[in-house]
Amino acid sequence: MKVGAVIITMGNRPDELRALLDSVAKQDGDAVEVVVVGNGSPVPDVPEGVRTIELPENLGIPGGRNVGIEAFGPSGRDVDILLFLDDDGLLAHHDTAELCREAFSTDPKLGIVSFRIADPETGVTQRRHVPRLRASDPMRSSRVTTFLGGANAVRTKVFAEVGGLPDEFFYAHEETDLAWRALDAGWMIDYRSDMVLYHPTTAPSRHAVYHRMVARNRVWLARRNLPAPLVPVYLGTWLLLTLARRPSRPALRAWFGGFREGWTTSCGPRRPMKWRTVWRLTRLGRPPVI
Repeated sequence: MKVGAVIITMGNRPDELRALLDSVAKQDGDAVEVVVVGNGSPVPDVPEGVRTIELPENLGIPGGRNVGIEAFGPSGRDVDILLFLDDDGLLAHHDTAELCREAFSTDPKLGIVSFRIADPETGVTQRRHVPRLRASDPMRSSRVTTFLGGANAVRTKVFAEVGGLPDEFFYAHEETDLAWRALDAGWMIDYRSDMVLYHPTTAPSRHAVYHRMVARNRVWLARRNLPAPLVPVYLGTWLLLTLARRPSRPALRAWFGGFREGWTTSCGPRRPMKWRTVWRLTRLGRPPVI
C-alpha cells in the first residue's frame, strides 16, 4: 500500500520540522511521500523530494490538512494511506509506516488509526491523548470512537466516501466530526499503542482561542451529526463537565461566548448519524452523549 504524509506548519519550528521529516524518511519499506503545507506562512527549508505548498492565509488545522490531502489527488487517491503528523512531533520507531500498511491490509473495514503520543523525555502519555473514556492504561490498544489529529493514519477511501475534515471548525473537534462520519459509513477506528509519535507535553489551553473554539465546535459537532433527541443531552453533559472543572472566570466567559456562537452561526450541512451508529458507539464504550 502506498503511504503519504501531510504536515502543516506555521513556519516557526524549523528544527522540529526537520527532525520530523528525517524520522519519516527513515521509515522501513517503500518511501513515504511527504507534503508540507505552510498554513499562512513560508515553509522552512526541507529536504529534497519533500513537496511544499504555501497558503496565503491560515486556513486553520482542518483547512490546512484538507489542502494537503488534495495534493495527493482528489480525496488523496494517489496513495492508499495518509499520515497526519504535528510539525513538532517525531516518529519514535522506524516501522510505523510498515505497521500501518499491515493494519490496513489485514482489516478491510479499518478506516483510521490513532497513534500513541508520548513525551520524548519522560515517555509519559497524557490521559487526554488516549482517545477513549477508560484511558488509565495508554499501552492497551483498542477500538475507539475518535482519534488524535496530529498523530494518525487514514485510509484515503474514507475521504472519498465521507469527505474531508470540516474547514469551518478551524481548530478543535474536527477529528471527532470526521470519526463520527466514518463510523456512520461503516468504517472502524483503532488506537495503537505501538505506533508512537514523540511530542512534548503541552496543555491545549496554550492556544488563545482554545475555550471559545472548544465550546463553539462542540455545539457544531452535535448539530451536524447527532439525532435531534441526543443534541441537548450531549451538550448538557458537556456544560456540566465544564462547570465541574471550575475554569477561571475569563475562560468560562470565553467558553459561554463560544457556546452561544455555536447556536447562532451556521454549522455546515447536517447529516445526523443512524441510530445503529449510536448503538455502535455505545458498544465501543463511548455513547455520543459524552
